[in-house]
Amino acid sequence: MTMTADQIRSFVQRYLEAEQCDIMEKHPAYVTVKLSPSADKDLNHRPYYWSFVERTGVTPETMTCTFVFDPEAYRELQPHGPPGGPQPGVSTAAPGLAGTTGTSAAGATAGQPSAGSPAGAAAQTGAAPGGAQPQGDSILGRYFGFVPTSFTARIPRDEVTYGSRRLEQLFAAVRAKGKYVRLFEQHVPEQPRRSATVPYDTWLAVNYKVELACDMKRSEIHSLAIQLQTGVIRERFMDWIAPLAFTPQLPAHVYITPDRIALPRAVLYLEEHLESKLARYDHRWAKEAQLRLADEQARIRDYYEALLKTAELDQRPDIEAQYAGRSREIEWQYRPRIRISAINCGLFHVSSAKPPAY
Repeated sequence: MTMTADQIRSFVQRYLEAEQCDIMEKHPAYVTVKLSPSADKDLNHRPYYWSFVERTGVTPETMTCTFVFDPEAYRELQPHGPPGGPQPGVSTAAPGLAGTTGTSAAGATAGQPSAGSPAGAAAQTGAAPGGAQPQGDSILGRYFGFVPTSFTARIPRDEVTYGSRRLEQLFAAVRAKGKYVRLFEQHVPEQPRRSATVPYDTWLAVNYKVELACDMKRSEIHSLAIQLQTGVIRERFMDWIAPLAFTPQLPAHVYITPDRIALPRAVLYLEEHLESKLARYDHRWAKEAQLRLADEQARIRDYYEALLKTAELDQRPDIEAQYAGRSREIEWQYRPRIRISAINCGLFHVSSAKPPAY
């Protein structure tokens, strides 16, 4: 299963909105955004910079990035500039510095001007070119006395397509921050009364990933939830609550019904339910994988046993080690197995007036 460009664009835009990033330019083929501090930490590996910001307490300067969803359409929109080239309106280095190796606009902006540039000479002598006064309103001006203003960092561009490194990085950031949630159904009473309260039930929801693996693999997502007041288990829970609106804060005139099932026992009930469901599957795929494993093991055994019979005495240890390694590879590849992992989970407080689970 792959994601289309539209699905990737929708996912990235939801992430940027959730992280409160500033959208500077938006197009179906790309989006240019100034990252929020949280998103900058997730997507740009700058531990030393953020350590510096945290130690000094200065206002952070986050990066501006362009995420390209449709590379072909983006190239048609930018016919005069190769990917990664300078942006329109961005000043470039002087002609005398065009051939300098290892010098870039980004390096100058980062406070690392080259030694051959006026900014570099000023940084080494401690004086600003042209007798300019130290600029103390920025981080570089505060610590180095001069900020080069004739150079502007280009905006980095990343192709965010299925399988790309940047998309995998976004997936990892979302998984890390979305593992555990606690949400309340938004309550809008038809006739609000101060004395009226609405009972809310609590559902523990877990999204499980089930992998049926051998030399082939099939993956499934199971969204299960258990009501902590009654022990009722519901499948496809995320589809069930999709029409509802949620908030991270407890709404007014709402109270939570006390739980009767502890969380560890609720997790055990969900796991037992999932195992019982998997036990009812048609497992002919596992028997067929066992047969393929036996055939492959026999083929490898016949090959290496014949090789060992004709090998010299000093060659046998290497052949036996190779045989053992190949046997382990075949075992790992063909042995049928079911892997279950929890992707994320959460506590969802839903009105008790919702219809029953089944």
